Amino acid sequence: MSATKLLDSISNPKDLRRVAQDDLQLVADELREETISAVSETGGHLGAGLGVIELTVALHYVFDTPRDKVVWDVGHQAYPHKILTGRRDRIRTLRQAGGLSGFTKRAESVYDPFGAAHSSTSISASLGMAAARDLSADAFNVIAVIGDGAMTGGMAYEAMNNAGASKSRLIVILNDNDMSIAPNVGALSNYLSRVVSSSSYRSVRHVAKEITRRFPRPFAQAAARAEEYARGLVTGGTLFEALGFYYVGPLDGHNIEHLVPVLENVRDNCKSGPVLVHVVTEKGRGFAPAQAAMDKCHAVNKFDPETFKQQAKKGNAPSYTSVFAKGLVAEAEQDERVVGITAAMPDGTGIAKFQECFPDRTYDVGIAEQHAVTFAAGLATEGYKPFCAIYSTFLQRGYDQVVHDVAIQKLPVRFAIDRAGLVGADGPTHAGSFDLAYLGCLPHFVIMAPSDEAELMHMIATAAAHDDGPSAVRYPRGDGVGVDLPERGEVLPIGRGRVLRAGSTVALVGLGPRVHECLKAADQLAQRGISATVIDARFAKPLDRDLLLRAAAEHAVMLSVEEGAVGGFGSAIQQLLLNEGALDSGSLKFRSLILPDRFIDHGNADQMYADAGLDAEAILTRALGLLDSLDARATSAAS
Repeated sequence: MSATKLLDSISNPKDLRRVAQDDLQLVADELREETISAVSETGGHLGAGLGVIELTVALHYVFDTPRDKVVWDVGHQAYPHKILTGRRDRIRTLRQAGGLSGFTKRAESVYDPFGAAHSSTSISASLGMAAARDLSADAFNVIAVIGDGAMTGGMAYEAMNNAGASKSRLIVILNDNDMSIAPNVGALSNYLSRVVSSSSYRSVRHVAKEITRRFPRPFAQAAARAEEYARGLVTGGTLFEALGFYYVGPLDGHNIEHLVPVLENVRDNCKSGPVLVHVVTEKGRGFAPAQAAMDKCHAVNKFDPETFKQQAKKGNAPSYTSVFAKGLVAEAEQDERVVGITAAMPDGTGIAKFQECFPDRTYDVGIAEQHAVTFAAGLATEGYKPFCAIYSTFLQRGYDQVVHDVAIQKLPVRFAIDRAGLVGADGPTHAGSFDLAYLGCLPHFVIMAPSDEAELMHMIATAAAHDDGPSAVRYPRGDGVGVDLPERGEVLPIGRGRVLRAGSTVALVGLGPRVHECLKAADQLAQRGISATVIDARFAKPLDRDLLLRAAAEHAVMLSVEEGAVGGFGSAIQQLLLNEGALDSGSLKFRSLILPDRFIDHGNADQMYADAGLDAEAILTRALGLLDSLDARATSAAS
């Protein structure tokens, strides 16, 4: 923990509220230093937090948290909030096993009234809290802090529409750090923001509205124009006011002298209906490397705070994300109908690399997964080959569209599902645990999972060639295993797996990267004199029926291993074996190794897979246990 003069005296917001208002900028400066220092040791999301330092200080200074509720959208920007709310002594455990979450988390602190990690949820949750407050005849404030990026999500506008109609008292802070709707922020706009949030202006505005209702039309029109002119001096509020919000802004989000009085005015004078306070900030503020970076240091590895030299990743294998981009570019070079779609994650999904080569065939639709899916469906109806690249956890938000707009119509939309399986430090909110189950139950789907990066190239080619319905390729976060890559993938036969190692006693059927854990387990079984077959399933749907039934007939023990929840690949194999009578004689012991029926907290990915029982040691233990049970049964039968 770095030594700071004022911050050392602040263990919670009550302490902050004892600080003289003139000293709040000093607190913000120290908080910025502490945030940089902490993230340099842990890695994580940096730029967003640095952009809201002053806003965080002002919110906790003006509002009576935790009685007043501050809901941070997504939570990328919440590290400074955690430092001010009693968690400074643990801030260097961020995103580590047993440490602080990288997002807000209800179980972690009373100052986190709502858990977040997906965007565009804050206004809905805050409105629900406000409604509960009203039902209980209580009087606390509810404040939603949402970024301009998150405002591209349709859910935010659904919530705003509801809030405007409900007239419930709610404060929304629009943290605008990239939008072009705001004019230059200067002394005049800050002055006007303070004026329009004051009780005197609100009274004048009320009088103006009464005039427009009660006086003859010419006089009323003149009064309305005057009031509109005053409001028009601070542009940007028209949309929000149309939705029923009282608009205040834009404000310089890095000037505490301006933020505090406006927030106080909103707190004290806006007693009914929703208010939107438009705050303009800069991601990475106060840290030169972040301000210079294209992504404003959205996410960083551990780094030297003096030089900003980041800790290099181990190994030389390319990431699965970059291999997807390479494979997609290779297909697009051969077929002008191939297009790429992302929902505000061009870098995270690799679509940015595709965009460099094919800008006219790249579509970033914003944080709007529902729209992305149906947009892709529309492209598919016209003969194009859309690749919709979305993280597994985010595709959940577009599931209704996957069912109704893609699957039912059997449209050949290709889903590139990044971050499948456990994801390490980002924890359960970003884990791709459910896609095998939620896609595997849908008719017409082809679902693939590569065991290495070359397989991913082949599967991208297979998806591009498959026009008879939707397909999905799921692949993990992180690096491949280091195999040679082809210039372009080969088209695989749909629904056909491959035998990587032939044996006679135990059959290990892996899907995706868990195949390598199966190979390790097979090595350990061989050391015990037990012969094992290892199958790379390649396809979760359709299953390789002949290969699996043959393996069931020729082995005493059969295990499937996947990085997914119940209802996925293993469940489908079990259904196949039951329907074909492969389990009737009792001569085969089959088990599916899946993610446990619980959410697994953030930590090191290898530790998380060990915890989930999906590493080589767990596979070995399960296989040996089943063999022991067979031996015991045979001994019992003989006696």
